[in-house]
Amino acid sequence: MHNQFKAVSLSYKNTPVDVREMVAFDEAQSKQFLELIEDYSEISEALIVSTCNRTEVYYSSPSDHYETIIKLIGVVKGMSNISDFKKSFTNLNEHNQAVQHLFNVSIGLEAQVVGDLQIINQIKSAYQIAADQNIIGPFLHRLLHTIFFTNKRVVQETAFRDGAASLSYATVELINELTIAHEKPNILVLGLGEIGEDVVRNLEHITEKEVVICNRSIEKANALAEEFDFTVIPFENHRQAILDADVIISSVRVETPLITKETFGDHKILSHKYLFDLSMPRSIDQHIEEVNGLLLYNIDGIQAKATEALERRLAAIPDVQAIIAEAIDEFGNWSKEMEVSPVINKLKNALEDIRQTEIARYVKKANDAEAELLDKATKNMMQKIIKLPVLQLKAACKRGEADSLIEVLNDLFNLEEQSEKIKSKG
Repeated sequence: MHNQFKAVSLSYKNTPVDVREMVAFDEAQSKQFLELIEDYSEISEALIVSTCNRTEVYYSSPSDHYETIIKLIGVVKGMSNISDFKKSFTNLNEHNQAVQHLFNVSIGLEAQVVGDLQIINQIKSAYQIAADQNIIGPFLHRLLHTIFFTNKRVVQETAFRDGAASLSYATVELINELTIAHEKPNILVLGLGEIGEDVVRNLEHITEKEVVICNRSIEKANALAEEFDFTVIPFENHRQAILDADVIISSVRVETPLITKETFGDHKILSHKYLFDLSMPRSIDQHIEEVNGLLLYNIDGIQAKATEALERRLAAIPDVQAIIAEAIDEFGNWSKEMEVSPVINKLKNALEDIRQTEIARYVKKANDAEAELLDKATKNMMQKIIKLPVLQLKAACKRGEADSLIEVLNDLFNLEEQSEKIKSKG
């Protein structure tokens, strides 16, 4: 188990979005992939993390399965040309490197928006899927629960998760605050450039809402709407959609403002409408607030809020790294101790077998009270005898010197032979 953890990673850092989309997994595909891993490899534990920014496979095995994993991704995604994209996949085949990477990804150090709140929930979902497939064992159980505890420490002890650190996330966070009194706000997204698309993806953080997407390329709008179960309208109908919406987010590229005071004409505004101009040049007339009931938020104010939050997060990174280092050190000690737990169990079983054999020789001559006292005394004696070797074995693990002590214990107590004898009795 120890020193067998590995990962295969594809992420936004070296892969464009069109390739990331091709290898992105939904829940059903993740389950199919994990089933194939069990059937076609010697992998004992595995986890697949797939988001809009990354597709990564983590696994425990003494062998490197980089090639097999890429081929199986191709099988699940129906990509006969998966080898053409092999350069996009990074092979993390060194145990400590893979463990560190999973910590960094889960906590948000590797996120496109540093400290992304969403990633830890995506890791939890991936964990649940793998657990449902029965391909999570003691190592990954312990590793992931250590990560979840570390995440709590990061939230409680640092500023790493404070505020919204991207323009799109800050926009959605502000919309959520402004529409808290709305039972189900009608949100219009105009334009699906990089920012507009990112806003749509972040809107999932608002639980109750109606989202309408309007884009010059209706094919792109349809694809995104299908992914999130949103509504699409043709771009030529945008004026009516603006009048109907409670919130308008515009990131349309235009030379002159698309939304002006004239857009609303004699239309009666019964409650506040919130307009967000994320375009450059601006697509909403800066004097729009002269219309009663309209409130405008522009890119500079929202970006300032996001930048301030990002600076706080970046300043907190050394504290986050220190917390992660502590957690990895503690986890490393546990995983090393797991290597010697079979020897400890054999030693306990061997001593218990000796105790039972010796008690059986005398217990017939004792009454019930004496037999109970004899049993208690010998159990206590056995625990005291075994305590020191176990402590020394665990200490040797931390020093990386367990092998020699295991050999001594095997020789002293003839553990292998004793273990076979106990099995035959059973």
